[in-house]
Amino acid sequence: MADILGVVFRRFAPGSGTTDLVFPSGVEGNTLVLGDVNIRRSVLFLSAVTAATDLGLKVLFFTQTPFQSLPVSLRASVPGLKLESLKNVKFVYVKTLEELVEDVASLHELASDVASPPSLIIVDGLERYLQGPLQDDPGPVAHVAALLHDTAAFLTQIQQSRADGQGLCRVMLSFQSECEGSRDSEVPDLLLSVLDRYLQVRCTFEEIAGQNEWQVYLSDTCPSSAHQGQQWHMGQQAGGVLEFRPVIGEGQQILDQRDKSKQGNESC
Repeated sequence: MADILGVVFRRFAPGSGTTDLVFPSGVEGNTLVLGDVNIRRSVLFLSAVTAATDLGLKVLFFTQTPFQSLPVSLRASVPGLKLESLKNVKFVYVKTLEELVEDVASLHELASDVASPPSLIIVDGLERYLQGPLQDDPGPVAHVAALLHDTAAFLTQIQQSRADGQGLCRVMLSFQSECEGSRDSEVPDLLLSVLDRYLQVRCTFEEIAGQNEWQVYLSDTCPSSAHQGQQWHMGQQAGGVLEFRPVIGEGQQILDQRDKSKQGNESC
């Protein structure tokens, strides 16, 4: 499994540093993030910061709600970080689905841009763009996911065609799996199955009630993948610091069983 979140979790594990962090390369690792909206947003921001400041990558961050300040968890986890220091992160504030689609489609124009294209495209809260009749319709979800996938593949070709022949562009998208106001309990699962076609890694945050802690599940969405899932534990320490610890043993076996069961019921 080659995804940016694996790098982020290792970066913020106890006793870790930045000297051994390497952006995964060679295979697609587009990621779907599920869970509480505040946790999702903090993790997306943490990923953008890690990619931009620790890995030196360009990041494009689409969101509907502007950031007035850094999240508390981010300020605590990365002391001394300021918004102005995120020079490799470009925040794009888009209010409607039409604007999001237009902005993502325009990234193809980067083919003639002398500057390097982004290596990570983040979309914060896709469900916010699917209000009213759109929230039950898999069509717009498929359109956005396919456009993001194809755009990342296109930008990867641009990067690899340049002098060093290196570079990979990936997508990270967060989504609320339980759509509010859904008239059909099967709709959320249908939308997730659509997203799984284009996003190779699913990351799910499950809160442990009353403990300010979460179980984190990383799994491949493609049944043909030979990779096993990963389970992490995320805790919010005093002052808001986020800390990740890998889970091994019985918990990991349970996750592997979930993956196998999921692979028996889904197809890429």
